[in-house]
Amino acid sequence: MKTLLLASLASTAVAVLSSADTVSFDNFKAGAAPPGWTATQTGSGSAKWSVEKDDSAPSKPNVLKQSGEATFPVCIKNDTNLKDGFVEVKFKPIAGKEDQAGGVIWRVQDANNYYISRANALEDNVTIYHTINGKRVAFKNVNTKVTSGVWHTLRVEFHGNQFAVVFDSNKVIDATDESFAHAGKVGVWTKADSVTEFDDFTYGAK
Repeated sequence: MKTLLLASLASTAVAVLSSADTVSFDNFKAGAAPPGWTATQTGSGSAKWSVEKDDSAPSKPNVLKQSGEATFPVCIKNDTNLKDGFVEVKFKPIAGKEDQAGGVIWRVQDANNYYISRANALEDNVTIYHTINGKRVAFKNVNTKVTSGVWHTLRVEFHGNQFAVVFDSNKVIDATDESFAHAGKVGVWTKADSVTEFDDFTYGAK
């Protein structure tokens, strides 16, 4: 009996450690921002977040699309609160003269304070930043090919002050930072005139 109880507790612990939630946007109405998310921006401009249909979506039929222009458009999932865990998304940079970027944000305190990692198809790099009071500062960067018009996967694992960034299944960044130690929300991010689509947004605690 004791052995069975221990086995049950162990399997429960594994389930908790590996628990994850995925948002595919497929059950949301097209043409509007997804319910349960704060569709906004850091800085000035006018972000436009909407659920749209895309036949190329990793999980058909819908995606989350950003097609406005703002300093840093952000879309934050309201019911999340993670200190240690991961956040992952599939994204496709489509257009943009100034930027063609897609990213994930975590430990979000509000629209002006969060961590962010993003990949940029115009610059062919992946970077990790902290954004404090609306000011974005990079603390690690790596050059890697980011193709426009193609679906990519970006994942960040975070524990304490340690962060690992994985781009298209390859770990590209290990970094540390002390800016935000407390739990916060997770979400997605773009920059400037980036037209970017997102799908299969996945997150979980560890």
